[in-house]
Formats: sequence, structure tokens, C-alpha cells
Amino acid sequence: MIKQVLSACIIVIVTSAASQARHYRALQASECNVTMPCDFSYAQTRRERSPRHSLQAYRSTQMTLTDAGNTATTIVASGERIVGGRPAGCPSSFCGCGASLRVFGRVVPELNLASNWLRFPRTAPAPGMVAARRGHVFVLEQHLGGDMWMAYDANSGGHATRMHARSLRGYTIVNPRS
Repeated sequence: MIKQVLSACIIVIVTSAASQARHYRALQASECNVTMPCDFSYAQTRRERSPRHSLQAYRSTQMTLTDAGNTATTIVASGERIVGGRPAGCPSSFCGCGASLRVFGRVVPELNLASNWLRFPRTAPAPGMVAARRGHVFVLEQHLGGDMWMAYDANSGGHATRMHARSLRGYTIVNPRS
């Protein structure tokens, strides 16, 4: 009789402890790599939420682009603009490949890996320079203010190439032309 009562008590204690379990929800981005670059656009908890006023100031910024024929066009930077998908001849992780097409006009196979861009010499941010880190790379187009730049960003999410405002935080600026 004592064994049965003791066993019943243990079962009640164990099952009641399990009922207090809560679902685990990751608050941080998963590991960043070449196939899934970090852009830190994941939802944050309320206590970690930062004000978005700094990006809103750039939503009405105008940018002038010049094509190969020196024809200038003005674009209102309304958050982002998708300019294409994965370029022909590029692997499925194509940020490095897209950047090499933008900078050199051709695919440079050894630059398909984003971390290989870090072999170029360091420089100050300027149009035509490249922001690189292990896992992602993009080309700087126009300074918007502070550490925000309009960027040509291949494989910026959803296998799309975008022109959009990006922060340089966490990136190393390199000069691929030297």
C-alpha cells in the first residue's frame, strides 16, 4: 500500500512539473552562413525593440544612378527595389557572384565565397567599394547618412537582388580595385 501511494505521489509531481513547460522560441537569428546571410531583420522582443526613426529618414532619399551610357536616372529610395534574381552562371548562394558582376562586369569564381572578399585591402566607405563579412557581401552605391548606404545587394533574401538601404555595422569595407 505504501509503495502504491508513493508511486502515485511521484507520478503526480512529475506530471504537474511537465504542465509548466513553455514553448521555446529563439530570440536570435540562427547561425549565419553563405546560404542564409544575416540581415538581422527577425522580430525582436518588446524590450529589445529599437526605434525605426533612423531608417524612416532615408525613405524619401533620392539616388541618382548612371548606366554604361552615362544616362542618369533618379530613383526615390522607398525602402527597396528588386532589380533581379540570381544571375546566369552564379551558384545558388550568389551574393559574392552578383557583387563580382557589379564590380568587374564578369563572374570571378573565387569571389563566389563572401569571405574571399576580405582578402582585398581595407578602405573607407565610398561608392564602388564593397562591404564584406563571412556569409554576405554587397556593393556600396550612395551614402545616405551615418552608417546607412544605398547598396547593390545580391541574394539579399528570397533569392532576389535588391537596391536598398543597408547599415555597414558588422561589415568590413574593402577596395576590390586595388
